[in-house]
Amino acid sequence: MAVEKIKGVAGKVKGGASGFKDFIKEQNIIGLAIGLVLGTAAGVVVNSLVNNVFMPPIGLLLGSTEGLKGWSIPLGDTGAAIGLGAFLNDLINFLILALVIYIVIKTLKLDKKDK
Repeated sequence: MAVEKIKGVAGKVKGGASGFKDFIKEQNIIGLAIGLVLGTAAGVVVNSLVNNVFMPPIGLLLGSTEGLKGWSIPLGDTGAAIGLGAFLNDLINFLILALVIYIVIKTLKLDKKDK
């Protein structure tokens, strides 16, 4: 009786493993993982571009050594401040990354409208 139960469970696990393998193939999980890794790397490159190339000249114009990050609005004498410059820096990062993704999609003709 116990041997039959073990064989039944082993058969279900084996069937589940092949089902999982089919899921990986059909849903293109590997492509999704590769896209996630490449997207993360692209985000790091864009962040470096913004912080090291675009922000220093803006910092010169604003008179800050930190670029936009040093720009804040103090809230009274409490020492608290609204970090408007850090927000603008992150916004610029986002816009450049969105532009890079747009260019890649158009260049590789991944946009379904163009097919």
